[in-house]
Amino acid sequence: MAVQTEIQKLRLVAILRKIKNANSIIPRNFQWTLYIIGLVMSDAAMAFLSVWLAYYVRFEFLVRYFDANATISSETYRLLIYSTPFLWPLIFAINGLYTKGNLLGGTREYAKVFRSATEGFLLIVIAAFLDPTLIIARGWLLMTWVSTFLLVGAARLFLRRVVYKLRHHGFFLTPAVIVGANQEGRWLAEQLSRWKSSGLHIIGFVDKKTPVTFPLFHDLVCLGSVDQLGEIIEHYQIGEVILASSAYSTRDYLLDIFRRYGLTDKVNIRMSSGLYEILTTSLTVNEYAYVPLVYVNKVRLTGEDAFLKLIFDYSLALLGLIILFPILLIIASCIKMSSPGPVFHRRLVMGLNGKQFYALKFRTMTINGDEILEKYPELKEELTRNHKLKNDPRITRIGALLRKYSLDELPQLFNVLKRDMTLVGPRMISPEEVAMYKQFDMNLLTVLPGITGLWQVSGRSDISYEERVRLDMYYIRNWSLWLDLQLIFQTIPVVLIGRGAY
Repeated sequence: MAVQTEIQKLRLVAILRKIKNANSIIPRNFQWTLYIIGLVMSDAAMAFLSVWLAYYVRFEFLVRYFDANATISSETYRLLIYSTPFLWPLIFAINGLYTKGNLLGGTREYAKVFRSATEGFLLIVIAAFLDPTLIIARGWLLMTWVSTFLLVGAARLFLRRVVYKLRHHGFFLTPAVIVGANQEGRWLAEQLSRWKSSGLHIIGFVDKKTPVTFPLFHDLVCLGSVDQLGEIIEHYQIGEVILASSAYSTRDYLLDIFRRYGLTDKVNIRMSSGLYEILTTSLTVNEYAYVPLVYVNKVRLTGEDAFLKLIFDYSLALLGLIILFPILLIIASCIKMSSPGPVFHRRLVMGLNGKQFYALKFRTMTINGDEILEKYPELKEELTRNHKLKNDPRITRIGALLRKYSLDELPQLFNVLKRDMTLVGPRMISPEEVAMYKQFDMNLLTVLPGITGLWQVSGRSDISYEERVRLDMYYIRNWSLWLDLQLIFQTIPVVLIGRGAY
């Protein structure tokens, strides 16, 4: 334990030295200022390049080779080209694309870029509608819209990678401590340590009781007591203090911290809601009669995220049904001919906000399955405990094949089109299983259940139920379109191998 603690101290000293050296070269706040200035210049350059490329392709390349007699009002396009480097960054700024909290956020940032490019596109359309003399070629306008999104998005992706590289040298990193070493504090440490885009580097905990040398989460220890917080902030150059509000039974500790550090420029104070195990949705603070009240969103994905998820689901589900329709017919015929009973099995499961619905699956069991299970009390007990049976006597021969390669779940594409399910999401569960999620049950019901997900690519039925719950919670909290795409591609080899399927 002493050797482990010494190694932890050496790692902490090394990363803090990197951050200190980086801050001595460029102060922490000025690093972000330089990055935002670079973003503005990059966005302006990419916007200019996009309208110029659209002009060149539409009026130089296409006209030269396909419509040499066309007349072009170059004055109008020259005005648009030269005004773009000023207009587009202004639209980006209005949409919060230069706000620190929206940077390096992956899908959400690119969704805002798409929205801004669309608003610029619509602005030109409205201007042309209001001024009949302003004649804009539709081809140029469409190419400008698409190229602006692609070029600006690509440039931001490049700059994002540059920031990630610089973080290895201590730049764009903010040392942070978590006040409260209880379960909520450890959950916060786990989530914030995994969310690399935040730039927070959790160096340890501050608590009123826990020993300083006792490791609490991975290599994180308690650095001292709440009374020593000021010394810890100075010694470790802390930039963020995160309060686990449920760690203290009274408000006195929290109020004292806010009184001492809430208004200082040296450190930011943030407080969790104390409902980490319950909430995965966002919180907003609204004033009613000058009283700030917290509102909890009822669903995890809203706005642009929900729209992107909808487009993703519908496009891939429709494409999948079109391609797989002959296979669906063959499977249905085999089930009908191999055993008596219906082709489909309708399973009652929990959906968004606790709404129950029937998930479609190809029938893989005999119709007298309950009678068969009564003969095996030990299997019935295993089913009650895990809601899965590794050797299930109720499964038909064709059903075993369908389950091995997850072909029995293909009809759930219809559930996706009905918006009962999503392609990628947490594992769908029956009403009886909700209790097994314990304090995390509300989290599960803030999103649609998925055909595949982290549990599918991590071993499926071979992993414990507790691990399934943990994987579901991780997915819900860390959703992104890129994570969905990654899980889709990871599902393919897992299904082909048939690992963990029964």
